[in-house]
Amino acid sequence: MNAKNSIKLVDVEKAGKIKIDKKCSKCKKSICCVSINQKIPAPKTKEDFDHLLWQVSHDGINIFKDADGWFLYIETRCNHLLEGGVCGIYETRPWVCREYDSDFCELDESIEEASELFFSTHKKLEKYCKKRFKKWGKRFEIYD
Repeated sequence: MNAKNSIKLVDVEKAGKIKIDKKCSKCKKSICCVSINQKIPAPKTKEDFDHLLWQVSHDGINIFKDADGWFLYIETRCNHLLEGGVCGIYETRPWVCREYDSDFCELDESIEEASELFFSTHKKLEKYCKKRFKKWGKRFEIYD
């Protein structure tokens, strides 16, 4: 995010409240601060998808594919997020937070709605794998 688009904050004690850009001020859930999207290599083989099945079997882990590629979508709240959606370390926040651009964010459309593919459970991903690989059920034979 460049300086022109950056969220402006002022001293809470002096101003009485924090001022943020117009779009962020409409967000009541701090959507960008309650998850991590980690890009992953595009899965190609049965083994790749089997590994994704293991990952999506864990609480708070989802997998999606959009125009930018494949991602782990990890539901987790930032430890620095204060009441009212305020960043407790705004002045020293990590670079990834500084670079965040709210031109398009989940306030506009959820990741699930915007994604080409979205898997929140083992069952949903396995259904996709069965369609993608004709011999999906025989994938364990390579290990026997």
